[in-house]
Amino acid sequence: MKIIYIITLVIFLLTGCKQELNNDIPNQEDKPNELIVQEPETSDEELINPEGVTIEERYLAPKGYKRIETLENSFGEFLRNQKLKPYGEKVLYYDGREKNKSNVYDSVFDIDIGDRDLHQCADAVMLLRAEYLYSQGFYDKIHFNFVSGFKAEYSKWMEGYRIKVDGNTVSYYKRADPTNTYESFRKFMDMVFAYSGTLSLDRELESVEIDDMEIGDVFIVGGSPGHAIIVVDMAENEIGERLFMLAQSYMPAQQTQLLVNLGDKEISPWYRLKDGDKLKTPEWTFDWDDLKRFK
Repeated sequence: MKIIYIITLVIFLLTGCKQELNNDIPNQEDKPNELIVQEPETSDEELINPEGVTIEERYLAPKGYKRIETLENSFGEFLRNQKLKPYGEKVLYYDGREKNKSNVYDSVFDIDIGDRDLHQCADAVMLLRAEYLYSQGFYDKIHFNFVSGFKAEYSKWMEGYRIKVDGNTVSYYKRADPTNTYESFRKFMDMVFAYSGTLSLDRELESVEIDDMEIGDVFIVGGSPGHAIIVVDMAENEIGERLFMLAQSYMPAQQTQLLVNLGDKEISPWYRLKDGDKLKTPEWTFDWDDLKRFK
């Protein structure tokens, strides 16, 4: 059992949302994601409705922009209507501590992350996708690969099968009666969180051209270090210029959060598409071609 635990711990550490590193010995000037910034200032245009309880209700599109249309019951509609905690609440880590970094996030998603150090960056993305599929009854589409390559399928979990991890060998075994309760679904996702990460999720997703971005797409860098964030809303003006909003979790496990835009306080938390050579977020910098999509 100790050997299995050690192997599992090594895999987990290699696929988590670790701070981006340079190949050279870093100093304060070298770290692109440890920007020394002032607190975001309020712009002349009021974009935030503190009384709003969803992303769409709380965050208005900037002047001249309109939210892009989403299909009824689509993943985009699901994300845009994610419920948020009361405005001003702090992100909580899995152990109840507060993440007191107002220059990272503006709102907190109202999502239960449990009390284990599991819900990190890729896990937050996978949970949002799985919650959407579960809400629509697409149970056979809820599946994620472990880092080992094993395909964890919720449809088999529903039938009473459980997953056994023995070193590098992973297999199903029959243990429980068939069930499809939400509690059982979340236990399945905890299993996914424990054995999946940015490395495995990156391999599952398909690359997308930045000009074809949609709500629900994911910026992801797989491996160690690795990170993943998800596009949760978009807006567009009359000449086709687009804005988007981003959400993430991070290490250690913490509640999903809506990111601020430190580079453009006038429209924060919105981001401009292709604004600069890279996408700079508070805790990670991505290339624009890091954008991917669930198949």
